[in-house]
Amino acid sequence: MDSLRGQGGIQMLLTAEQEAGWIVSAARTAKLARMKQAKDEAEKEMEEYRSRLEEEYQTQISGTEQEAAAKRLEEETDGRIQNLKESSSKVSKEIVKMLIKYVTTTGA
Repeated sequence: MDSLRGQGGIQMLLTAEQEAGWIVSAARTAKLARMKQAKDEAEKEMEEYRSRLEEEYQTQISGTEQEAAAKRLEEETDGRIQNLKESSSKVSKEIVKMLIKYVTTTGA
């Protein structure tokens, strides 16, 4: 009878050891899955952060370029206005003379 108990005890120990192995294996698998998920989430967050920084950088560059273009356009406009003023001041006396001549000769 003692030999049966001994064999039963050994069998119980082997079964318990096998179950413990399964539990450890399942725990390792779960740990690896959690680690992979954490790594994937971290990579996703890094990519989102990198993308956001790149977008901010591009916006900043674009703003600087737009400011430069606006300044250049303003300078060109001021130059053209100045040219028009100079041109009009040169011909304004002639236009006034021509209008006076036209009004005085047509009315007579």
